[in-house]
Formats: sequence, structure tokens, C-alpha cells
Amino acid sequence: MTDTDEKWTRKRLAFVLYPFAAGAVAINLFMLSLMGQAIGLPALSPMLTLGLSIPLGIPATWWSAKWVRGLMDEAEGK
Repeated sequence: MTDTDEKWTRKRLAFVLYPFAAGAVAINLFMLSLMGQAIGLPALSPMLTLGLSIPLGIPATWWSAKWVRGLMDEAEGK
């Protein structure tokens, strides 16, 4: 194992990426609720979408960390 592997584990990447993934989930939920108004669904408030993005950001973060770790492994030739 190299220094890079020890520093950037998938778990550590997830901690770093969580704010970005949760923010992306919040934006996408809010925009989706705005588009849902076209078919008669109510729009979600920004605070509600932020609240929903906290738990929904966890799987998005896991997938992001997995993807980034895969890219790092590919760049290192593993």
C-alpha cells in the first residue's frame, strides 16, 4: 500500500465529498419539485429539500466516493 492509498480511502473520500453530494441532491430535489408543478404536484420548500438531502446525500456520497476511488485506482494503474 502506498501513501496515497492510506490517505484517500473510500471512507475518507466520502467524508470529504458529503457536503458536495448532499448539496447536489438538495438542488436536484428542489428543481424536480418545481418541474413537478407542471403535472399538479406541490413545490417543496427550500428548507424541506435541505432536510431531505441530509439522509439522501449518504447513498449519493457513497457512489461518488466509489467512483472517485475507481478513477484514482485507474490513474495509478491498479
